[in-house]
Amino acid sequence: MTPQTPTTSGAFVPGPDDGVTAAAVDAYLARIGADRPTRADIEALRDLQHRHLLAVPFENLSVHLGEDIVLEERALVAKVTGGRGGFCYELNGAFGALLRALGFRVTLLQARVFGDGGRLGIPYDHMALRVETVDGTGPWLADVGFGDNALWPLALDDRADQEDPRGVFRLRQAPQGDLDLLRGGSRQFRLDPRPRTLPEFRGGAWYHRTSPDSHFTRSLVCSRFTETGRVTLSGRTLVTTVGGDQHRTELVTDEEVLAAYRDHFGVRLSRVPRLREALVSQGPDAGR
Repeated sequence: MTPQTPTTSGAFVPGPDDGVTAAAVDAYLARIGADRPTRADIEALRDLQHRHLLAVPFENLSVHLGEDIVLEERALVAKVTGGRGGFCYELNGAFGALLRALGFRVTLLQARVFGDGGRLGIPYDHMALRVETVDGTGPWLADVGFGDNALWPLALDDRADQEDPRGVFRLRQAPQGDLDLLRGGSRQFRLDPRPRTLPEFRGGAWYHRTSPDSHFTRSLVCSRFTETGRVTLSGRTLVTTVGGDQHRTELVTDEEVLAAYRDHFGVRLSRVPRLREALVSQGPDAGR
């Protein structure tokens, strides 16, 4: 494979070959503060998922910055090593590539998210990962791209309650061989266990990037777990959650917003993202 070379920002530029290079893996592990595991077992998987959720934010900033979302492994890994996050397709796509490079067996799975009134979203609404380890445990459901979800991987074949620092989860049989993921008895998404490939998610990513019916086009969010809760920047509102307590701060200036992205999420931007609908209403030159 052709090695990647670092840019001045510390990100690695993808080479012409498929897959993830050793240099990119090292940069990825450095981003999440993890050592290279000696064995692709459940302990390593749990540590990697935990660290990923603490370090890499769930964010939809590309939608509102007019950036392309490229569902190719090298591009996804380069985005994470360059200091950004993403939404489910990007985060789980990149995390899956990292896990494969570290010796895990990874399968991409599609899911439909439950919305208001129990209504299911579109096919390929969400991407999750089926992960097999070398220690004979699992298979595991790993997910670093579903907002306030499990901190640790969940056992895919277990139908009993599974305790996690983020609550009690359960996988329940659903029609046509699918599985419903429940958190505290509330349905989160319906998982299709059939293997998928990265290009199959392009339609879902396009929908969530462009459709006025997608919540990603109607909101700005950047959020990650912390050791004590969660920190979220929604538009200009910074919300810090510790246990059951929330502290909200309204950011007034663009400088305050950019500093919050940098200091709380490690995301360095040259301009403040603005809602797509606001840009449309102000004309083609708005936000430039």
